[in-house]
Amino acid sequence: QVQLEESGGRLVQVGESLRLSCAVSGRTFRRYAMGWFRQAPGREREFVASITYSGSSTTYADSVKGRFTISRDNAKNTVYLQMNSLKPEDTAVYFCAAAPTLANLPVDYAYWGQGTQVTVSS
Repeated sequence: QVQLEESGGRLVQVGESLRLSCAVSGRTFRRYAMGWFRQAPGREREFVASITYSGSSTTYADSVKGRFTISRDNAKNTVYLQMNSLKPEDTAVYFCAAAPTLANLPVDYAYWGQGTQVTVSS
């Protein structure tokens, strides 16, 4: 089993930066690609970013490309999402998830965290 726990979400102002963390339990962390998704009220869960198990390859949604950076520290069993130049439309609950391979669809991810709220105020 793999358990994930997000942290770092809070209220920020437009243009500020925030780093989310996702701590993953289990010795198999290195075997999984990791992803970040987000869900705003009344909207479907959407892909944000993903990273391979080695960290050598990443993918991003167009809406966050150039502003967000996904990374991972396999020694700490942790994946991060650095978010810069935040906008009100980035407001959502952010989830991390684990998948066997790099993917951008929620259905491809087997394990999910409970989410952390990010609110960007103007």
